[in-house]
Amino acid sequence: MLIAFNKPFDVLCQFTDSAGRRTLADFVTVKGVYPAGRLDYDSEGLLLLTDEGSLQKRIADPGHRTKKIYLAQVERIPDDKALALLRRGVKLKDGTTAPAGAKLVEEPEWLWTREPPIRYRRDIPTAWLEITLT
Repeated sequence: MLIAFNKPFDVLCQFTDSAGRRTLADFVTVKGVYPAGRLDYDSEGLLLLTDEGSLQKRIADPGHRTKKIYLAQVERIPDDKALALLRRGVKLKDGTTAPAGAKLVEEPEWLWTREPPIRYRRDIPTAWLEITLT
């Protein structure tokens, strides 16, 4: 079984939470399915859930290098140098990320209204990036 779920903002990618935050259990009533990957609590978008362990592993395991494409709204307009840094890999506390695909894109016409709205800053422009991670 495979379920495509549009995970809302401020929902955990797990079925329980001792802190009382919203979880997948608030939306998905099918038993025996597990997320194949995750989105951060404050992210939203497509999350796949499955009851097939091999499929879940293939999607979530970094060793399979499954490409995942994300759209991200960022403050300011990144220049070629900033995009090149993403494409080379970003240094984090625990090491450098794998190189990513990164390009500027237009705001998608199909994008749903965000609740709560993404903060608006009158004097700071925003841009949309398409980021491909493996």
